[in-house]
Amino acid sequence: MKRLSVLIISLLLFFAGCGDDMQYIQVTGLAQGGQYVVTCKVPVKSDATAIKKAINDTLSAIDWSLSGYNHASLLTQVNQGKNPPLDDIFVDVFNISKRIWRQTDGAFDPTCAPLFDIWGFGFTTNDMPSAAAVDSAKALVGMDRYSIVEAKNGNRYLEMPPGGKINFNAIAQGYSCDAAARVLENFGSTDYLVSIGGEIVCKGHSARGDDWRVWIDRPEDGNYVSGALKQDVISVTDCGLVTSGNYRKFYVVDGQKYSHTIDPRTGRPVTHNLLSATVLAEDSATADALATAMMVMGLERAQQMVASWQENPYRGAYLVYGDQDDMKVWHTPGLILESGE
Repeated sequence: MKRLSVLIISLLLFFAGCGDDMQYIQVTGLAQGGQYVVTCKVPVKSDATAIKKAINDTLSAIDWSLSGYNHASLLTQVNQGKNPPLDDIFVDVFNISKRIWRQTDGAFDPTCAPLFDIWGFGFTTNDMPSAAAVDSAKALVGMDRYSIVEAKNGNRYLEMPPGGKINFNAIAQGYSCDAAARVLENFGSTDYLVSIGGEIVCKGHSARGDDWRVWIDRPEDGNYVSGALKQDVISVTDCGLVTSGNYRKFYVVDGQKYSHTIDPRTGRPVTHNLLSATVLAEDSATADALATAMMVMGLERAQQMVASWQENPYRGAYLVYGDQDDMKVWHTPGLILESGE
């Protein structure tokens, strides 16, 4: 499941007025099939080239661990039925995923990969699946069927059912944002915004001296250009922010629209009227996974989940629901900075 893009507003290459010893810079590059954009306040003597290299190295390591499109990655080897020793990145993302799987009662589940594949939204593309194919794939789904074990030599391996597969698409970019943020902090940055493919993590303030501003795309079918249609602008800081939705990835067969969001519990595309879910959380990996879970749950269950966060200042949600001709918005208080209309 991949998500709507969130476009950063008014990013500049260099920002002035940050004091004698600090300055805002912007670093951009290619990652995970898209672009990353980093805006950060760093010491004046910082080497932007060194910062970019460190970010690139970090994102490359994540790609070699988690990418289903990298034919030599650890994830690819796992999905091919091999049993490679796992690195810290794979173990970390697996453990985060299992935690959120429990928190969402299975709505977020990377082991749903066999279902993604048979519906044509995974690493392969097939025709419409039969009921028998869905049932067969469902038998391989569930984080409780997968576990990491440590051998006597200290190597860690994934135990999984024969034929099982994992797809980390719904958390990998958020995790990558968090990893890039740690790179920036190692270079002395305390104010930054990282965006990778639209997933965001931010801290501190922008060069304006206020919170960071991001906009949410309007979830209209066929809106493939990020920023072309703006839904709303949100002011955020010290959090991860990710939007998930269905309007960019779907197909129509015999007049029926099939969403790319698969419910791991039913084995079928969701049919509710939640069009997009934007989630704020303590970090981007958590926001990424929870946004996906909400798109599985639907509006009412997503609202119930948000209600349980009322005492958590780092969490919030912005939900667009209804249909293409009549979109409505529900959000936690205090999120909207200005209307996108």
